[in-house]
Amino acid sequence: MTSGKISQTVSHLSFNRLLGETSGAFADLGTFLPLVLGLIALNQFSPKGIFLGFGLFAILSALFYRRPIPVQPMKVIAALVIAQGLTPGMLQASAMLMGIILLILAFSGAITWLAKQLSQAVSVGIQLAIGLQLMWMGTKMMSEFWQLGVGAFILLFISKFLPLRYLAMPLVIAAGMIWQASTQTNLVTNFDIQAVTAPFQLAWPTSVEWTSAALLLVLPQLALTLTNAVIATSVMAQEKFPEDAAKLTPKNFAISSGLANLLLAPFGASAMCHGAGGLAVQYHFGARTYLAPLIFGSTCLMIALCWGSHIAWLLSLIPMAILGSLLTTAGLQLAWSKRLIDGKPFCIFVILSTAVTCLAINAAAGLAVGIILEQGRRTWAMLTMR
Repeated sequence: MTSGKISQTVSHLSFNRLLGETSGAFADLGTFLPLVLGLIALNQFSPKGIFLGFGLFAILSALFYRRPIPVQPMKVIAALVIAQGLTPGMLQASAMLMGIILLILAFSGAITWLAKQLSQAVSVGIQLAIGLQLMWMGTKMMSEFWQLGVGAFILLFISKFLPLRYLAMPLVIAAGMIWQASTQTNLVTNFDIQAVTAPFQLAWPTSVEWTSAALLLVLPQLALTLTNAVIATSVMAQEKFPEDAAKLTPKNFAISSGLANLLLAPFGASAMCHGAGGLAVQYHFGARTYLAPLIFGSTCLMIALCWGSHIAWLLSLIPMAILGSLLTTAGLQLAWSKRLIDGKPFCIFVILSTAVTCLAINAAAGLAVGIILEQGRRTWAMLTMR
């Protein structure tokens, strides 16, 4: 092969890699944007503070992990704040309390001990449940305009079999924005964010907000954070990047999430975490290195510093159905595992039992059921060997 052909091949590979990193950087918008825009438009929270928090968290995660470790809102906290119209102080208090709890669990060794109790079957069961929940949320968002949402999902799904698969996601988003602008239909997010100009909120929660946040927001969120944002993310990250397994630990994910919430919430940041679903969809669309979170974080910082009616208008052009197709794709990538096909009968039983319990009750109950079943299997194995 001549030097010219070698140079052309290297350039082609570099372009595809950059395209994959850029595509993967924004692959988790289906989870990110609806919750963030809801906090801004429906609760009048500071867009500058929220985007600043995500920007700094993503950039620092990129520099430390050197892998496409996602950052996203804590779903339960954000959803409850939006649905119940809670105050910025309660959101800040919940984020800081989650930060303190995560740091205590990390440095005490409790999170490492808990992770060791999880077999692969339990982890797959939790991921299956969370993936199905994301798919359900995605389909509800797609129902805003079924034809657009289903068409986008089909294109995203079949793109994995095409040579230029990393182009699919940005093209789908761009096409949706062009369609939205040209038709002027109200199928976006049902959020009016163009008039929101709230400044940075340098406030401190009141004693009542601390207490209310602990009871109403932190307790429901904690189990999901420990299972999905810490343990499941670590398991998935170590599977995809085994050479970096020593850094991609539950302890490190708990520390990075804890510090981000504790230090950035006083400046108006939302409650934030990592997430297995975000990692699955970012990897699916081509993210392999720190460039993906670095691109995402830099974009969030730019939005925070330049927030105005024009940026709000651009964000409002992304149709809800398109976001739903991204969220459904993320759920599918998270839910699927080869263990569902080639696993041993008892392994599949543990997976399904864990998943069903997570869906029927919550992630904490599913975690407990999975651990009990695995401990029972180990005990039976030891007794039969005697």
